[in-house]
Amino acid sequence: MSRLPALISTDRLRLVPVTMADAADMLAGRHQDRWHPDYPRPDDLDAATMVREDDTWGPRHIVLGRLAVGGIGCFGPPDDGETQVGYGLVEAARGSGVATEALRALTAETDRLGVRLRASVEPGNRASVRVLAKCGFTELRGSDEDGNLVMARPLPVHPAP
Repeated sequence: MSRLPALISTDRLRLVPVTMADAADMLAGRHQDRWHPDYPRPDDLDAATMVREDDTWGPRHIVLGRLAVGGIGCFGPPDDGETQVGYGLVEAARGSGVATEALRALTAETDRLGVRLRASVEPGNRASVRVLAKCGFTELRGSDEDGNLVMARPLPVHPAP
C-alpha cells in the first residue's frame, strides 16, 4: 500500500500525524502545551478514534507556528484508488487561508500517489465549500445519508511524455 510522507509541510504549516499518545491525551481530555487552547475540537476527538500505529493516512495536526490549530486527514487508506478527507480549524485560525493551504499540501501528496479524494460538507458551510472548490473538488456526487454534499477531486491529467 502507498504511504503518505510522515511530515507534510508548506511555508507556514506542518501536517503532523496524530500519534497514539496524542490520541490518548485528546480522548482523555488532557491538553498539550503545543496545542491551541481551543484544540482539539469535537471533530478532532472523533478523528482521534481513527488513529492507528504507523498509519500515514490517518488524522494529522495542522500546526501553525508552534501550535496545533486544527486537524486534517483521511478516513483511512485508499480503497479502489480513493479515500475521504476531512479537516477543520479552531475559530481563531479561520479566514486566513490555513485550511486551503493544508488541503492543497495534502492533495499534492495524494495526487503524487494517484489517489483521488472526496469530502462531505454541510451545504450551509459556505467557507468549507469554498475551500474545497479552491482545492479542485469540482465533482458533485450528490449527498450522503446525513444530507451533506459529497464532493470529489479528480486527479490532474498529466500529458504523456
